[in-house]
This record gives sequence, C-alpha cells and structure tokens, in this order.
Amino acid sequence: MRDSLVHVAGCYHAWLGSFVLAKTDAPLLSKEAIKEMKMENIQHYFQQANIYVDNVFDQFADRNNELIVKEPSWKVGSGVIRKSPHQLLCHSITHEFHHKGQIVAMLRLLGYLPNNTDILGLSEKEFSF
Repeated sequence: MRDSLVHVAGCYHAWLGSFVLAKTDAPLLSKEAIKEMKMENIQHYFQQANIYVDNVFDQFADRNNELIVKEPSWKVGSGVIRKSPHQLLCHSITHEFHHKGQIVAMLRLLGYLPNNTDILGLSEKEFSF
C-alpha cells in the first residue's frame, strides 16, 4: 500500500511538477528511498503534489489546452510528448482514483474496513459490507 500511495503522488510530481511546471528534473523517488518512507514522508510528498496542482490551476488558467511539447525529464530517450496541462491534470486525477480503489480493495482483503471513501450521503453503516 505504501508503494501505491507513493506511486500516486509520484504521478503528480512527474506530470505536473516536472513536465508542466518544470519545477524538478527528478520527480520520482528510487525504490530504496520509497522503502524507507514513513507515513509522514508520504504525507509530505502528497502536500507537495497538492502545491503542484494549485500551481497548474493558477499558471495555466487561461491556457490549459495549450500543448507542451517536450521529452519527460525522468524518461530520457523516450521521445517527445505532446500534452496539455488539462490532459495531464485529468490523467493524474483519474490515475489517483484508480489506485485509490485498489488500496481500498487491499484493505478489505486484509480484513480492515476503510473509512468512508467519498460516498456522499451515506453513513458508515450504509456503505460497509
């Protein structure tokens, strides 16, 4: 689950922090660094990802459909990619929800009942199995 959480935040760091905003050339963490991460480190990684999201909204409000054409800094030799801030923001968000569902499934398989996962209007009893 730790690796999945870091992977989710890393998507924001890579596509928004690096590709769109050019704030970092090395957005992803090594496997060794991830193995050493504690919950507070993961939370900090997500907090920085949130800053990237805010910056994309602020800096690209009037030009969110303009294509950015370049090679990702963390994939040297992979070739040029043409994506807009809007496309990469949507990708990062849908990517997060995909993995959120996987994490909830992992928790349930391990016998834990996750907290409400954004099911609006339902009490804890109504959405638990």
